[in-house]
Amino acid sequence: MYKVKVFVTLRESVLDPQGKAVTHSLHALNYKEVTDVRIGKYMELTVEKSERNIDEVINEICTGLLANPVIEDYRYEVEECVFL
Repeated sequence: MYKVKVFVTLRESVLDPQGKAVTHSLHALNYKEVTDVRIGKYMELTVEKSERNIDEVINEICTGLLANPVIEDYRYEVEECVFL
């Protein structure tokens, strides 16, 4: 069994209005050190082992459902889990 952590973010070339709003709010709260905020999504998947390669499965899931490949990038981390 695998635990997969998926991180989806807007591509650098795509405007992030939610991130800009958070940046402005932080500046209003006097956190001038923050120069930019990008908002993304984080998901955890538990995936059973199968005959298929885990990277192949996760890439299909990300491009088919979790991320919009036109405007978003994704990365993931896979941990093998041992359940007793």
